[in-house]
Amino acid sequence: MRPFRAGRLFGQHGHLILDRDTKFTARFRRILDDAGVTPVTTAFQAPNMNAIAERFVGSIKRECLNRLVLLGEGHVRRAVDEYVQHYNAERPHQGIGNEPITGPPTIGNGDVNVTERLGGLLRHYDRAA
Repeated sequence: MRPFRAGRLFGQHGHLILDRDTKFTARFRRILDDAGVTPVTTAFQAPNMNAIAERFVGSIKRECLNRLVLLGEGHVRRAVDEYVQHYNAERPHQGIGNEPITGPPTIGNGDVNVTERLGGLLRHYDRAA
């Protein structure tokens, strides 16, 4: 088994927001330090400090990861990358009237195109111009 390298996981990012859970042990923090990642701890008894991240984690688990049989690190990375692309660009967003984040849908009589990700697990529909 190859050694875990946190640098591959965090890339260019230098900070990781952590809550005060006991799973973030001194050994875990040493791994972060070795990778040049600075842990930033949320305030005590403040669960809403990281609400956006908590929402994303719940969404990716419910809509993607719990529906797949993941076969190794490469498969997990591909699934997460595909979901992040879908989440950031294609999904309807409640804050902007349930329109896709990329902009309002095209109105017309053109063909309907479907973009499938992860074998059809995630789908985005738009109309050809």
